[in-house]
Amino acid sequence: MIDPLVLEVGTALVLVSLAAVLAGRFKFSVIPFFILIGMIVGPHAPSFGTINFQFIASSEIIHFFGRVGVLFLLFYLGIEFSVSKIIRSGRNIAVGGSIHVLMNFGSGLLFGYLLGFPLAEILIIAGMFTVTSSAIIAKVLVDYRRTANPETELILGIVMFDDLFLAVYLSLISGLVLGESTSLMGTLGSVAIAFGYMLLFFIIARKGTSLLNRLLNVRSDEIFILIIFGSLFFVAGFSETIHVAEAVGALLLGLVYSETEHRERIERLIVPFRDFFGAFFFFSFGLGIDPFSLGEAIWLALGAVLITIIINITAGLIAGRNAGLSYKASSNIGLTIVSRGELTIVVANLGIAAGLLPIIKPFSALYVLILASIGPILTKESKNIYNLAVKILPTKKKKVVEQKSQEG
Repeated sequence: MIDPLVLEVGTALVLVSLAAVLAGRFKFSVIPFFILIGMIVGPHAPSFGTINFQFIASSEIIHFFGRVGVLFLLFYLGIEFSVSKIIRSGRNIAVGGSIHVLMNFGSGLLFGYLLGFPLAEILIIAGMFTVTSSAIIAKVLVDYRRTANPETELILGIVMFDDLFLAVYLSLISGLVLGESTSLMGTLGSVAIAFGYMLLFFIIARKGTSLLNRLLNVRSDEIFILIIFGSLFFVAGFSETIHVAEAVGALLLGLVYSETEHRERIERLIVPFRDFFGAFFFFSFGLGIDPFSLGEAIWLALGAVLITIIINITAGLIAGRNAGLSYKASSNIGLTIVSRGELTIVVANLGIAAGLLPIIKPFSALYVLILASIGPILTKESKNIYNLAVKILPTKKKKVVEQKSQEG
């Protein structure tokens, strides 16, 4: 019997390449194209002889490639920064992250309550509203060359703060919706472990740089990349065992390596893998969405999307101004953290596993699809959106904003 695995993976690569070509032709972000082409095929698609667009035999490996893509995206983003910048911005990150979480979680609670959902569904919806997509944010920051922008370290901090919130949220909510016993001390212990784990990487980055420089001082690119890959996958996998997202483990390791003298070499060697596996993440995400199941939740999702965009732009402005950034940089924060993706699906899957209302599944798929598509567009057009906002503001306020923006 012929094994279709290689042919299916090859077909997936052709489709992903086609999506990238189309995105380049229209001068558009590749992310929505990867997601949409994944939606077109998948389990609901027809098969034509030996060419199977359902990707049944290869579904697990494509999903794994997608997970690897998130690791490389976040690892590369960590490489682009330095721990010293994050430490200096510690207070701003704590305040900005708190603002982001409280505003989004609160709006999610209110949204679910006003629509008459039961308590468990309200809590799931609030969680979906709150967590951003670290993979999409990493992708757009790199693609649009925003990594050197003054607001980017605060965006990165909000991503890490979201993960800490998610650790607490999942510990509490799983006990409520799945009926698992969850003690206060157990939850606090999980949070303390996650926080201590993150702190450990900051200490290593500050104190262990000389040792890392010696360990990475190898001439062979083959051995060097094996060391980098080995440490990346081990740290990401170990992070999951202590309830820290594997993607955040990759981000933390990237921050550590960014302090070494081998930073540029790592960056040069990792870029092809970041692009290859990153494309698979968004494609595999699209494969999990059945377009025929979305109609019943369209108005619900559109309302949630509108609220999320307004709340995140507002939260970004407040967090940015609190950190002393200009109005323009602050608006960039809000327009970048709008994206929702893999973490939102994690929250939604918890509700689905608990047997909550069936509307949760199509709602979460449509909500994520729209924001995963709109988010990169808002980030790309942030300058034009900001300029438009300045034009329509009242005259006196416009002068103040323009003056403060120039000062920032």
